[in-house]
Amino acid sequence: MRTVRQPALGYRYGTRQRSGGLARAVARVESLAYVLWVLVLVGISGGLLWALGINYDGISGSAPSKIHPATYLAVVLVGWTLMRAGNPVIPVAQALNRRPACVLLAVCGVLLLVLIAARGGTGLAGSIDTFVLAGLVPILLLDRDPVTLGRLESVFHGVMLANALLGLFELASGQRFFPFRFDGMAFETDTRSAALQGHPLANATMTACYVLALARGGGRLGPGSRAGMITLQLVALVTFGGRSATVTTLVLGTGVGLAALNRTLRGGRVPLVGAACACFALTILPVAVAVLAAAGFFDTLLSRFVSDGGSAQARVDMLAIFDAIPFRELLLGPDMLQVSTLRRIYGLEWGIENSIISDVLYHGILVTAVLVLAVGLYLTEIARSCRRGVWLPILTFVILVNTFEGLAGKTTMLAKFALMLILLFPRSRADGEA
Repeated sequence: MRTVRQPALGYRYGTRQRSGGLARAVARVESLAYVLWVLVLVGISGGLLWALGINYDGISGSAPSKIHPATYLAVVLVGWTLMRAGNPVIPVAQALNRRPACVLLAVCGVLLLVLIAARGGTGLAGSIDTFVLAGLVPILLLDRDPVTLGRLESVFHGVMLANALLGLFELASGQRFFPFRFDGMAFETDTRSAALQGHPLANATMTACYVLALARGGGRLGPGSRAGMITLQLVALVTFGGRSATVTTLVLGTGVGLAALNRTLRGGRVPLVGAACACFALTILPVAVAVLAAAGFFDTLLSRFVSDGGSAQARVDMLAIFDAIPFRELLLGPDMLQVSTLRRIYGLEWGIENSIISDVLYHGILVTAVLVLAVGLYLTEIARSCRRGVWLPILTFVILVNTFEGLAGKTTMLAKFALMLILLFPRSRADGEA
């Protein structure tokens, strides 16, 4: 009988060791790829892309330049996930089983692209960046290890910190570095800070949601870092000029603060460190207010409430457009040329200041109803996969996104908001999957 010689023990051990080293290297590269993706998604706006020579927000230029780099990276990561699984059916089945609303939103984005193309409309990339990218975010973060999620959270905090500091510097210097541009043209009369998020109102919306997420205990920041970040973001929020965001944040934030104070007092125990910080804050507050007032900081806030630049009139005029369009056309989708003409007549070339109304005018009531339902199910699914406290920033987002064109245009805001919820409110392993 022929004897088969077994490989030496050292050989087998060395093979397993090399295999384990390769797996760790691949995991490390994959984690860094996700860090790069989050950095690009949260930190790169259309204004920054213009500074880099890419006309993302305009009409002219090549078609590939109209899609955000974060979307390309998301597609690459999805492809890598399918290839790594060996059998592509497995991750697809997992996504359908555990993230059906995310899949639905991505499919709606693709169908919207087909509808716009069939009607000969423009803005095809808007459906991809607004809805498809948002649908891919929770799917890509499904079953990410805690180390990677923690690293991504740190990147998110870092970008929001840089965004706030840049916004304050823009206010102090009077120079906007990466403003929103349409084919290179920016609002010369718009002095609001743009920072890293591009559009001031999108920036104000993200900042407001971030502040209230931190106020509800989101993230892993310590008490001191959390209080400092909330204070800095509140100050920066004024520079972005979002009146609705400012009022919503102050109202909801005050409610959260009073509820927390009531719980503390009812508990009968006040932490010594917390009491000392509160006394110090009350002492330094009048000095800080006096310094900001002397620097003219509050003039920026008051000017937004005294003069809105025609924003209120624009909201009245957008409703007047409905009088010129028959209901049947509103139901199935009005003629895009007619809507564009009416926008110019009423002076609404720069946008209709409500996401739902803008979608109705461009895609019709039926398509808009499907999109609203898909986004609602999407946010509900994300909330169910997160821990407590997530509903306050969701409420804030729903309120603010309907105070300007928001999700009706091309934006990565929904994807960034979903990313924020997943990173700041992760459900622990013990809680299980929702």
